[in-house]
Amino acid sequence: MTQVDQRPAQAPSTVGPVRDLGLIPARRASFFFNGHAPRHRALVLLVGALFGFALTVVWSAQFVDKTIGDNIADTLLGHTAKGAPIGGALAGVAFALATGIAGTFTACNIAVFSALAPLAGASATRRGRMAAALRPLGFLAAGAITVSALYGVLVALVGTGMPQFQATSGPGFAPRLVQAMVVYGVLGVVMLYLGLASLGAVRDPLARLSARYPNAPMVLMGAMIGAFLIGRPFALFRQLFIDAAKSHNVLYGAAVFSLQTLGNLVIVAVLFLLVTGLLGDRLHRWMTAKPSRASAVMAAAFIAAGVFMILYWDVRMLARRDLIWYPLAPWAA
Repeated sequence: MTQVDQRPAQAPSTVGPVRDLGLIPARRASFFFNGHAPRHRALVLLVGALFGFALTVVWSAQFVDKTIGDNIADTLLGHTAKGAPIGGALAGVAFALATGIAGTFTACNIAVFSALAPLAGASATRRGRMAAALRPLGFLAAGAITVSALYGVLVALVGTGMPQFQATSGPGFAPRLVQAMVVYGVLGVVMLYLGLASLGAVRDPLARLSARYPNAPMVLMGAMIGAFLIGRPFALFRQLFIDAAKSHNVLYGAAVFSLQTLGNLVIVAVLFLLVTGLLGDRLHRWMTAKPSRASAVMAAAFIAAGVFMILYWDVRMLARRDLIWYPLAPWAA
């Protein structure tokens, strides 16, 4: 008689066989971790970190902020944006949206792409992928707009008492740069942690919350994108910041800050939808063939973004003040 194995089957929501010499603890599947840890977690971590570091070496703020950002804003507005007075609320709305689009590829927005990584290849059909992407993008925008609007209200209430109006503090550091270093440093650490959670190396901090509210992680990532405004030293944003602060109008401050964040997301969302529609079939087949690939892609994206934000906004900023040495490409110096 053949003996029947009576052992209970393993729950699909937990990590399967122990990998990497038994060093991976069991993790329940969640938004940031699908339950399938990559076999070579150290390699994923290294590749993501090296990519983030390489971006800090070649990234030119002069080219991205001025050559690209200023030219896009000038084209959309029909006049030179930098230094031009913002004449009234309607002009401020147009300025906010135009400069938001112009600032899409500034150094702080590089992390937006990692926030969209969890949405890739989520459905088998093109129509399904597009529909599946629109809803999370809506929650992403909701989180971003909420934080941006609240910050706009704060700026309108506090006015010229904000750090952006204060004189330099220390050897060459303006308070707004100190604020940027702190804000982006914290966001970079959060991104790194989410990357480790995607690898299954640490617990997903939103596992219980996302089990009850599936869209909560997208709202959180949107809130992080909205928080970019808190530290952003982009010249055109500072121009809008000053206008909102001097107006002391909380509705105006909330509206223009929200619109600038929406402008930041427009191009990113369009590009993501195009990639989802055109390459989604291949992405879907590639990821579903081996579920651990989705974990590896998400983890590498978050780790690269976290390393980039920490090194660019904290370490490289010190190098630009000649306090330390940091490797830079000739065009990035």
